[in-house]
Amino acid sequence: MEAVLFVGIQGSGKTTFYKERFFETHVRISRDMLGTRRKQDLLLSACLAAKQSFVVDDTNATKARRAEVIAPARAAGFRVVAYYSRTSLGDALRRNRQRPPERIVPPAGVGGTFKRLEPPSRAEGFDELRVVEIAPEGGFRVADWPGT
Repeated sequence: MEAVLFVGIQGSGKTTFYKERFFETHVRISRDMLGTRRKQDLLLSACLAAKQSFVVDDTNATKARRAEVIAPARAAGFRVVAYYSRTSLGDALRRNRQRPPERIVPPAGVGGTFKRLEPPSRAEGFDELRVVEIAPEGGFRVADWPGT
């Protein structure tokens, strides 16, 4: 059983990475899809109870928000992994503008997330930390988080 938390600003490729890497094996928990934090938390609780691997596809920008997932996942016996989607603000804003109109995040929202983003650390309780970058030739590059 694996609990995966994506960490990164809007437009950093998290959902596309999910589709390429986890679609067949992990339930996607996304506030964008579910609409509210309450629904997101209900689906998280169901995955924990069912011992179903999942990905929290959200910005998870702060340690406090991540702790709300890490603690119950560890208590339920899950292996907890973070994938940090590293990108520049300019690249994220460019990709955000290329989204379908109903999925575009206001630029101020992307910038606000960028300002409050706290990179993940092993001290938070992660079993593994990975960094994800969009490769210039397309697709993704995934590497161990420096220092792990």
